[in-house]
Amino acid sequence: MTEQDIKHLLAKLPQLKQEIQKVIVGQEEVLDEVLITLLAGGHGLLEGVPGLAKTLLVRTLSSAMDLGFRRIQFTPDLMPTDILGTEVLEEDHVTGKRFFKFNEGPIFSNIVLADEVNRTPPKTQAALLEAMQEYEVTYAGKTYPLPQPFFLLATQNPIEQAGTYPLPEAQLDRFLLYIKIKYPTEQEELNILANTTGTRKAQVQPSISGQEVLQLRQLVREVSISDELLSFVNQVVRATRPDSTTVEFVKNYCRWGAGPRAGQALILTAKARALLHGRFAVTSEDIRTMAYPVLRHRVLVNFTAEAERITPERVVDELLQSIKLPKAVLV
Repeated sequence: MTEQDIKHLLAKLPQLKQEIQKVIVGQEEVLDEVLITLLAGGHGLLEGVPGLAKTLLVRTLSSAMDLGFRRIQFTPDLMPTDILGTEVLEEDHVTGKRFFKFNEGPIFSNIVLADEVNRTPPKTQAALLEAMQEYEVTYAGKTYPLPQPFFLLATQNPIEQAGTYPLPEAQLDRFLLYIKIKYPTEQEELNILANTTGTRKAQVQPSISGQEVLQLRQLVREVSISDELLSFVNQVVRATRPDSTTVEFVKNYCRWGAGPRAGQALILTAKARALLHGRFAVTSEDIRTMAYPVLRHRVLVNFTAEAERITPERVVDELLQSIKLPKAVLV
């Protein structure tokens, strides 16, 4: 890839963000984390109370990209075949021979929105596991590859927990980032009211292709990271494990720590954040920023922590304060 090609690719990122911001007001941090998830080649879990435009954000993202998009509304009666697809019996009109044909489900798309993913039973939730990890679907002994790029965003809200099925840890770990959406600021909310209650409707134009997304994902992996920062990431992840950590806060309040996948996620998302900001080297700020959405769903606090209202974010705070970076990379 030439230097001109790289410049052309990087110019696509602010264009993509600008198109999304025609519809989505504010939420800069959330938008950045969604784009980082896309660039790093992972999947994202969006959590926020109703009315914070979780679904609208994903729809707008799909409109700003020249890619296929499917939305799956998760409900208690949703079955795995409603997601993956099913075989149907068909007949060859020439020979009269009957055969089974696999009809692809909505998972066979570039961008998939799993709306209110925690409203369906574990059996149906588990139908996503293979697709999210191996980027393929197995049905009746046959394996079907998913289209590339493949990007899944799931939503859930933290209230109205009656009739919901919390995602198990194995499923949560498949999500690269756990993105929390907060209420907008007063000015942002005023802008939302002004923009959405009139006759004007924003027109979002596709600004990036699937091939360009794949090229950007490859470029992310070429972003450099120093050995000192690699060691820092390793120390942070290992320190989340109460059985082996030297951080007393973790020993007192954590039930389970993060696995190696968390370290991989932290490095890749830090590289993606660097690229999103036009840099080709990871800084400590990239790692510290991405530590929260990477670890908040991979660190399980114990009953004592829950009683004292200590959250995984507080655990990450303590870790980042306890584990010091070498002075050479304090940037």
